[in-house]
Amino acid sequence: MMNSTQIKRILALVSAGSMIIGMAACGAGKSGGSSGGKVTLEFAAFEGGYGAQMYKDVVAAYEKENPNVKINLTISKKIEDEIMPGMKAGKYPDIVELGQGTKSGLTETLLKDKALEKLNDVLDIQVPGESKTVKEKLVDGVIGLYTNPYGGSDTYLMPMYYSPTGLVYNKTLLKQNGWEVPSTWDEMFKLGDAAKAKGISLFTYPTAGYFDAFFNAFLADVGGEQFYEDIMTYKKDIWKSSDATKALETTSKLVKDYLNPDTVGYANGQDFTKNQQSILSDKSIFMPNGTWIVNEMKDAPRSDGFEWGFAPVPTLEAGKTHYVSTALEAVWIPSKAKHKEEAKKFMAYLYSDKAADIFVKTGAVQPIKGVTDKVDSTIRTFYEVYNQKDVKAIAGSFSTTATVEGKNIKQDLYEAVDSVASGQLSLQQWQDKLNETSNALNAAASK
Repeated sequence: MMNSTQIKRILALVSAGSMIIGMAACGAGKSGGSSGGKVTLEFAAFEGGYGAQMYKDVVAAYEKENPNVKINLTISKKIEDEIMPGMKAGKYPDIVELGQGTKSGLTETLLKDKALEKLNDVLDIQVPGESKTVKEKLVDGVIGLYTNPYGGSDTYLMPMYYSPTGLVYNKTLLKQNGWEVPSTWDEMFKLGDAAKAKGISLFTYPTAGYFDAFFNAFLADVGGEQFYEDIMTYKKDIWKSSDATKALETTSKLVKDYLNPDTVGYANGQDFTKNQQSILSDKSIFMPNGTWIVNEMKDAPRSDGFEWGFAPVPTLEAGKTHYVSTALEAVWIPSKAKHKEEAKKFMAYLYSDKAADIFVKTGAVQPIKGVTDKVDSTIRTFYEVYNQKDVKAIAGSFSTTATVEGKNIKQDLYEAVDSVASGQLSLQQWQDKLNETSNALNAAASK
């Protein structure tokens, strides 16, 4: 179990290393709830691996305690598709749970457009029914460059959940075959050859978008934290460097020579759980993912004795630091929302003990002091990676720049893996495209 000092250390790294990455309502604007009448809030939430029920339960609890508030909850695995048509027509949700890194890039787009409400005052709100403010409940270090994406002191994204991401696997499968979790890529590929002889694939992935759980850590593994920062801030010609070449060569070998052959066909929003099922059915060994996988696949069939395991991405050389990419999800308020003041009150409630207890039952761990003490033993397996020797947290995402038409670094790095795996994109083409896009964004960032 992690103690508070370890949690602070992790989140300090999240804050400092995210360079770039995921009632006192002063200046909140007029709210439909200011007259004391019934207020209807529109709450849109992404239905990830933690499921939909937790949001329904939190909404019900808030409405019970606040009879003057009605919350219309819209929850979907494709929440952007649900809310974007209305937003284009001028009808904005009052509060949204959606992090960065989704395929649509909605959160990033709104940040680029300066279209999110400043949330500094939320930090100073006393959590409803409790004595502490939101800021006092949050783990030290979590408010930083992920939550303050323009690099200043203003907060626009409130951190909702955090999770270590890396490689999940079945502990029992390895034990039964006398295999060890590989520490280096040489060991990884040796295991892949042994598994292949038994008809088992070394690797699969749900969709190519999950490679953020892989690459962010692997890039730091290969070139260190300065190299990782250079990648995330678009240093000129960074993708032509020897470290970038090593990272792309290794990944290309992994997905061309050791990938479950069904992966690319199922790597989409409808069929991705079939790829995840291949881990539970012992058809594949490793898969990039996070804590949400436990709840997402809780009802799926699995091999006898299945036990979740979690490991950092291997390093190129023995004895090097293993980095673990730490994912953050966010909640935010559109600047054009109608009921900002009431939305901020509800946002503060999301950090209450009552709400946290609802969320943690599904494995959704908030960056609130003491919450990790409440997770079950299966989820704790993931968080214990931070206690391992020579393991460091890395966090963040690509820095926000002005939009460059036709250039999307996340698509060119993560989504392109499907094309690399299927042979439609060569290693050289992949590297050239990444460098071209990164350089274009470098130019946009300097304007």
